Amino acid sequence: MKKLILIICFLFVPFSLKSEEDKDVYKYLNLFGEAFEKIKNNYVEKVTSKDLIESAIEGMLSDLDPHSTYLNYDELNELKVQTKGEFGGLGIEVTLENGFVKVIAPIDDTPAAKAGIKSGDLITHLDDEPVLGMTLSEAVTIMRGKVGSKIKLTVNRNESENLNIFITRAIIQLKAVKAKVENNIGYIRVSSFNQKVDKQIIDSIAKFKENNLIGYVLDLRNNPGGLLDQAVNVTDIFLARGEIVSTRGRNGKQGSRYNAVKKDLTNGLPLVVLINQGSASASEIVAGALQDHKRAIIMGTKSFGKGSVQTIIPSGEDVAIKLTTAKYYTPLGRSIQKTGIDPDILVEQAELKKINDNSKRQESDLRGAMENDQVDDDKKKQLSKEDQEEINDYQLTRAFDLILAMNLINKPTN
Repeated sequence: MKKLILIICFLFVPFSLKSEEDKDVYKYLNLFGEAFEKIKNNYVEKVTSKDLIESAIEGMLSDLDPHSTYLNYDELNELKVQTKGEFGGLGIEVTLENGFVKVIAPIDDTPAAKAGIKSGDLITHLDDEPVLGMTLSEAVTIMRGKVGSKIKLTVNRNESENLNIFITRAIIQLKAVKAKVENNIGYIRVSSFNQKVDKQIIDSIAKFKENNLIGYVLDLRNNPGGLLDQAVNVTDIFLARGEIVSTRGRNGKQGSRYNAVKKDLTNGLPLVVLINQGSASASEIVAGALQDHKRAIIMGTKSFGKGSVQTIIPSGEDVAIKLTTAKYYTPLGRSIQKTGIDPDILVEQAELKKINDNSKRQESDLRGAMENDQVDDDKKKQLSKEDQEEINDYQLTRAFDLILAMNLINKPTN
């Protein structure tokens, strides 16, 4: 057994050992082999070689940063499904922070969003089992159980509030793009950057051409990111020329550089981009590029700050390593990592509430007051939940107000 372990370890040793640190590789791999053999032969319960080696690889990766991880066969397949826009689970993008699962953002119209999960929530327990000590993959596996089953999440919010939130798992079908025209403003909501988001936005803009638009609002709030090529393509829709994003690897070594290649499909109309704490990764690439080129006004609150590149590296049969290999930089050379994107106009989210003044009476309060036959019944008068939420959306209201104000300023005077 020990000879087999040393042979396996030798496969990881570089052919030329140039430094003293490299020469220590043999010593540490020998230590690994001894530890493996002792655990295999002496642990109180039987463990397989496969489980031990996979756990060792997972441990190596998870100790590097929250986004590097080992992907077994099931996890690799689920990642492929997720990028296509349909998968099973709760509907939250998460990372690991100080041993707890931190919510980057809940995904629109998913069980997690409907249950009230918020960006920044720390998940401390899953079905009363402590998260502390779990790897991110282990926690995600628990949350992704059978469709239709329930799970209890214990959540710490704002470091002071502890909540028990029950969520029923479901098939998550991502509607990544929602678009409409309001007050002659094209509103485009992007909830994630999965496949074909750019095409959906282009199609929406083409339909908007029927209207006399005065500007656009691109809503990237609570968008946890996704595919790099989609972030580049979406930015290119609003940008006529110039760099969109670059990557740099170890020691600042230049990686890839992505530039705009299309014309601005919005013809330079005023553009406001909404971001918040839940805007991460690909969302920050879009916001950072449009901000650096002064193509858009960024409004909302500081973004999440995930500015690292993960590469899926196949390893062995039907498994892979997701490894952080570079960092993102905006066109002006700003690193997004841990700093995020600061909005040009800081607008905290606020709840708009109607204040009822019961001291003032109206005709409708008088006994025997005649009915108005032009008033629809209560069912027709009720706003949809989505419309009501948008009315109460303070940040979105301010974005629309800004576009309207810019239109007034830019109007030619007689």
